[in-house]
Amino acid sequence: MRSRLPAALAASMAVAAAITLHALPAAARPAAQAASIAAQDDLLDRLKAIPGLTVVSESQPAGYRFFVLSFTQPIDHRNPRRGTFQQRLTLLHRSAEAPVVLFTGGYGLPANPTASRTEPTQLIDGNQVSVEHRFFRSSRPAPADWDDLTIWQEATDEHRIVEALKPIYSGKWIQTGASKGGMTSVYHRRFYPGDVDGVVGYVTPNDRVNPQDHEYDDFFAGVGDESCRTALENVQREALKRRGRMVALLEADAERNGYTFTRTLGTADRSFEMTVLDTAWAFWQYSSAADCAAVPPATATDAELYAWIDNVASFGFYTDQGLDYYTPYYYQAATQLGWPDLRFEHLRGLARYPGLYQANSMIPAELRSRHDARPMLDVDQWVRTRSERMMFVYGENDPWSAERFTPSRRDSHLYVVPGANHGASIARLPEADRTAATATLRRWAEAAPQERRVPEATAIPADDMLPDRHTR
Repeated sequence: MRSRLPAALAASMAVAAAITLHALPAAARPAAQAASIAAQDDLLDRLKAIPGLTVVSESQPAGYRFFVLSFTQPIDHRNPRRGTFQQRLTLLHRSAEAPVVLFTGGYGLPANPTASRTEPTQLIDGNQVSVEHRFFRSSRPAPADWDDLTIWQEATDEHRIVEALKPIYSGKWIQTGASKGGMTSVYHRRFYPGDVDGVVGYVTPNDRVNPQDHEYDDFFAGVGDESCRTALENVQREALKRRGRMVALLEADAERNGYTFTRTLGTADRSFEMTVLDTAWAFWQYSSAADCAAVPPATATDAELYAWIDNVASFGFYTDQGLDYYTPYYYQAATQLGWPDLRFEHLRGLARYPGLYQANSMIPAELRSRHDARPMLDVDQWVRTRSERMMFVYGENDPWSAERFTPSRRDSHLYVVPGANHGASIARLPEADRTAATATLRRWAEAAPQERRVPEATAIPADDMLPDRHTR
């Protein structure tokens, strides 16, 4: 028997229908009302009819329907007998005929998801399916076998979701994501190239082999102007010179906020050093050349220096509590994805912990693992030589953009936003590139001419697709 809608939801649907129907001539309202109700019931029925899919909730932002969903996935796609887990996803529905954007953030969805639209969704005026990556938040098998957290397993999760929803939607599919979400999009395209009709990856790192990470050192040797680079290096040196007093500030901060260090980095001293090592990276990831003037001088007090580093890199991030949410990412980085491997030559004699700046430092000891470079080498080679309809958008001043994917010549493209950080977007490209990138995306999606929906679209907030290290 088909379940009834909650009373509040039914009421909101009736109000939305009444507003729409009020604009119609009186004679046309009964037929339009019947068609509207039938279409709504049909979508809900079709979602509920998908094996393994559960409709958790529904709301109706202007012009859309927004569903929070749960989908039953095998823990191990190669051995389904090992059991299942529930993977969270959301659906922002506009029309069964409109194109669909598959948004893979690479991390978890918000604890209480609400409707938002990525840039590609806005540009093609499409529907949007947003997927929580396996092992993040509640999308984690219990008990968790971390060997099942691989790029192929997650790509197969997404493949099953696309297969389940495609019968509802007749339009083209575009996949997108930023940073780790962009990487996730690339891996899905690698293993299931027929699932979507194009990929737009924003600020998507491509760590092929960690010992050959000279691109990152080259980046920091040339980003911005020399005075800003020198000021940032001086901040790092000065903080490490004042280690005793600065660690005392961190320990007091930890006492106030309940921070601990034993599960991951081990001690407050190691956590402090990791934050200092990461300061220049975090500055260029989130800030811009215009912020160089605010870099504190060597004469800054301990409190001023601590506060500035905390604002830029967050001392709370490299604690057990700050790293807990990101454990699946660091595990993936340690095993397959790779991580930035920097030399920090300007900190020789001041840094105490060789090898600290690596993914294994950020996860509990029982999860630490050896890195296998083969998956990234395979993906890199495939993108360069065999991929089709892939677009990459990078930021000139973003450290994560230092090691980039090189797209093939098969209707694939790479754009760089001048002066941009990790928030690079198509909208921030120079006009000629912005026009070309937008036209390519709309061609891939076979998007209809944009002619309406401006008032409705502005009611749905934009989604930059990036997590904030200061909040989770």
